[in-house]
Amino acid sequence: MADVATDRREAEVWCSYQRVQRALGSALDRQLERDAGISGADYALLVPLANEPDGVLRMRELGATVEWDRSRLSHHVSRMCKRGLVTRENCTEDARGANVRLTDAGREAVAAAREQHGELVRRYFFDQVSGPELELLGRVFSRMLTRLAQD
Repeated sequence: MADVATDRREAEVWCSYQRVQRALGSALDRQLERDAGISGADYALLVPLANEPDGVLRMRELGATVEWDRSRLSHHVSRMCKRGLVTRENCTEDARGANVRLTDAGREAVAAAREQHGELVRRYFFDQVSGPELELLGRVFSRMLTRLAQD
């Protein structure tokens, strides 16, 4: 880790960031599995579908929303289809395209997970920062995302 940082403090912050990222991801994944029997990846795909009035998104729109490449998305959607969380349908507007539709089981899984998931995000993330710190984090994350999009 130290090779990425220019000094000891940067190395400490970088290591802490990585540990927080792993620990937070693990805590949220455990909650999703316990409350809804789904993974964090499942939840990442189910939420945008659940937010659509008809529960349907084009594969490419869903991939863009979660920032996954086509291959990863296709494989994961196939696994979710086998478990009855979503269905894959031909797109009527474009014969080459496909839609992903949320099933009743998928909607139930999101509903089972959402409240506790939100509570954990609040407890482990938002409750740990003050208002000014949150504003600062928002600006820093925005700047980082802008830079990442440029490279």
